[in-house]
Amino acid sequence: MPTYDEVVETVVELFKKAETELSDDVIQALRRAYEVEENEIAKMNLEAILKNVEIAKAKRIPMCQDTGLPIVFVELGKELCLDFDLVEAIKEGVVRATKEVPLRPNAVHPITRENTGNNIGMHMPEINVDLVDGDELKITVMPKGAGSENCSALKMMLPSEVDKIKRFVVEVVKNAGGKPCPPIFVGVGIGSTFDGCAKLAKKALLRNVNDMNEFELEILNAVNELGIGAMGLGGKITALAVLIEYGHCHTASLPVAVNIQCWANRRASAVLR
Repeated sequence: MPTYDEVVETVVELFKKAETELSDDVIQALRRAYEVEENEIAKMNLEAILKNVEIAKAKRIPMCQDTGLPIVFVELGKELCLDFDLVEAIKEGVVRATKEVPLRPNAVHPITRENTGNNIGMHMPEINVDLVDGDELKITVMPKGAGSENCSALKMMLPSEVDKIKRFVVEVVKNAGGKPCPPIFVGVGIGSTFDGCAKLAKKALLRNVNDMNEFELEILNAVNELGIGAMGLGGKITALAVLIEYGHCHTASLPVAVNIQCWANRRASAVLR
């Protein structure tokens, strides 16, 4: 059975990994964009991004000065009985990661803007727990920067507006322009509740970015027709992937959330048995 100290150490190591190296699927998407891009300025920006990723991994330093807010997804096996406070272990891991990675202290009070100095505070880190079958504990971290998060949006659509979902996603990306440091990844939550669809949109960004269905590819193509391009300076590739998660919703509603992620789609997972 996992121990308190093992969870703390795992959280620290996951943030180190997420902040300093991208997963293979994200790097593949960036390289494909570089290969197909025809705009000279966009190609230069994509080359700089890939070089930045390479240096960050080699030197074990964060790939971006905005190391984000600590978002944590937990899959807790129903047969696993923990004899310690899992939330406290995750919090301690975040505090240590803030010092050791290091992470920029980004967590502030929403009104006074007072900084806690260690990336924990009221409802922070954001911890999402799902009960699953088995006896394993899976922890996934997703450091989320503000530049992309600020460009996200949610709309309570009517059930009759299913055919307007694509337009809404494209409009959100269009309004974002170059602010989220494109090329971006677009997570979409469709259904559930007001808050539930936002969680689905963020969770969608954990998927393999190279595995898209027909509807996701259709939206991706529409987004790339905007011509915003890498870093908003024009080009063929504005988004690298559109990923959708669905949830059953009330018969009278159709919540849709769009969670924008910058090119640095940072995430890392570990399973404790």
